[in-house]
Amino acid sequence: MQLALLDFLVIGGVLLTILIIGMAAGRKGNDSADDFFLGGRNMPWWLLGTSMVATTFSADTPNLVTDLVRQQGVSGNWAWWAFLLTGMVTVFVYARLWRRSGVLTDIAFYELRYGGKAGAFLRGFRAVYLGLVFNVLVMATVSLAAIKLGSILLGWPGWMTLLVTCSVTLLFSVYGGLRAILWTDLFQFFLAMGGAVAASVYVLGLPEVGGIEGLMTHPNVMGKLSVWPDFSNPEVWVPVMLVPLAVQWWASYYPGAEPGG
Repeated sequence: MQLALLDFLVIGGVLLTILIIGMAAGRKGNDSADDFFLGGRNMPWWLLGTSMVATTFSADTPNLVTDLVRQQGVSGNWAWWAFLLTGMVTVFVYARLWRRSGVLTDIAFYELRYGGKAGAFLRGFRAVYLGLVFNVLVMATVSLAAIKLGSILLGWPGWMTLLVTCSVTLLFSVYGGLRAILWTDLFQFFLAMGGAVAASVYVLGLPEVGGIEGLMTHPNVMGKLSVWPDFSNPEVWVPVMLVPLAVQWWASYYPGAEPGG
């Protein structure tokens, strides 16, 4: 895919805007660990909530949702819709308890809650598992998606895509802490949502699609529009809906919707 100079200017402008927002947010001061990691414990709820949503809207998300709908229909989204339960519990129950406990990180709550050697072991295990295993896998999947996009859209090798994106992210994260992350998340959320809506309008306007009516009546689409899975076939609704609602939402860790940390 060939991009014009204007395209590169837009991409560069977006990266520069993200960096400026992050650096500006970090100027308010990070004099303590609370300031750096928790934004001084006084961030507005709407900013925190938008950041939680933006966290789940990364470069790999459109690819995941597209594949789920393509293979299983709209009902395939129950695999992640179920996390709405933990997201709401985290916001209205656990967040209040964490704040009351005065802990700096969520894993510090384990040692506070259980105490002794068992609590210390659990805290250390979670730190190693989430820090060196789980989060590495999460960052790897997002980075791989960015590499693919950079290769197709910009013609960049993987190392160049990672160098540019990781450098911008590292700069404002290290300089600004959580404040910088929250405000850049807000900008990126509206940027991504605006882009998604604009892309949808453009695609629906193509002659071969025929607008929203043409899309909904297409033979390959009509059978995949139901929000509910086929309840007559347990092999479909059990893994698609029952397992996420009964087990996955509380048993699986996911950034922004973790079951109690």
